[in-house]
Amino acid sequence: MDLPPNSTTCLVCGDPLVKNGKTAAGTQRWRCRSCGASSVRRRTDVTRREQLRRFLTWLTGKNTQAEIDGRTGRSFRHDTAWCWDLQPRMPVIGEVHDAVLVDGIWIGSWCLLIALSNTGHVIAWQWCAGETTAAWQALFEQVPEPEVVVTDGGSGIRSALANAWPEASVQRCIFHLQMNVTRELTRRPRLKAGRALRRIAQALTAIHSIDDAIAWRLTLEAWWQQYGHLTRERTMYDNGQFGYTHLRLRKAWSILHRAAEAEHIFTYLQHGNPRTTSPLEGGINAQIRHLLRHHRGMSIEHRRRAVEWFLLLHEIPINRAHHHADQPIPRPAAPAPEERHGPALYDTGLDATEGLWTRSGWAGRG
Repeated sequence: MDLPPNSTTCLVCGDPLVKNGKTAAGTQRWRCRSCGASSVRRRTDVTRREQLRRFLTWLTGKNTQAEIDGRTGRSFRHDTAWCWDLQPRMPVIGEVHDAVLVDGIWIGSWCLLIALSNTGHVIAWQWCAGETTAAWQALFEQVPEPEVVVTDGGSGIRSALANAWPEASVQRCIFHLQMNVTRELTRRPRLKAGRALRRIAQALTAIHSIDDAIAWRLTLEAWWQQYGHLTRERTMYDNGQFGYTHLRLRKAWSILHRAAEAEHIFTYLQHGNPRTTSPLEGGINAQIRHLLRHHRGMSIEHRRRAVEWFLLLHEIPINRAHHHADQPIPRPAAPAPEERHGPALYDTGLDATEGLWTRSGWAGRG
């Protein structure tokens, strides 16, 4: 018999209860002196809290369900099935950060945008179908405008920054900038101009002062004076259309030129912010991929929930997780099928016209 959490009277006769030892699990047992009925008190909230703790320990760790539960995986799944319906939510603090790093990671067919402070704290996240302006703006609206935003320059982010954080300075990720140039020129460019331009891009790693930045800009301008004519050359192709002869070289030059003209390369020299998104890409995103490798085979919805819990537990202790989760949303009942009027088009009854009866005549001969 289970007692209500605050009950001190017998549910059978109503007389007071006295302590009567403990169960094998360590729970206090209560006994009625009048009728001899024995019972224990069970707190559903404490049970649910412990189930959630064990669920998150398994979800964010390496142990199997049986190792966490001490019984079988089936018992664990039965006890913690309700945990999948909880919606983790990041606590709203409203703190203004000096710098915010933003990046996206693909989880199946969903893209997850993450905002990380320069001190390594997860600030917000946003699920979307792709890195669009609307998706980035939805992420930025969750966070107060910082002094600097560090980004890899993905699609849609420029317009979102102009709408949501118009006063924030922008720092292009130096590593991504170099990789974008290498993608166009390859690691071993064929042209002398391409090799020189790639060396200029790789030299960004060694810029640590304003004087170094000025010298780098002069080097980029000197490259344009010497090889800029190659980016304007055109060739007629077999289809009769003209195109740029050195299109890849032109694209690589445009990547560096646009970032330099927008003053998005050397922001870190003035504000002291990180100059790459490596703390996010190589830290949080790498850990998310590692987490999902431990739980291969989960559905996309469960993968999304696992990543959300991982991000939340990056900021709060696991014992307080129940304070930062919304209650399960009741699922609407499936509507009852409408009753059709008239003859059924398809049914389970047998009909002679379907060839289910023994046929007579020549067609029924063995």
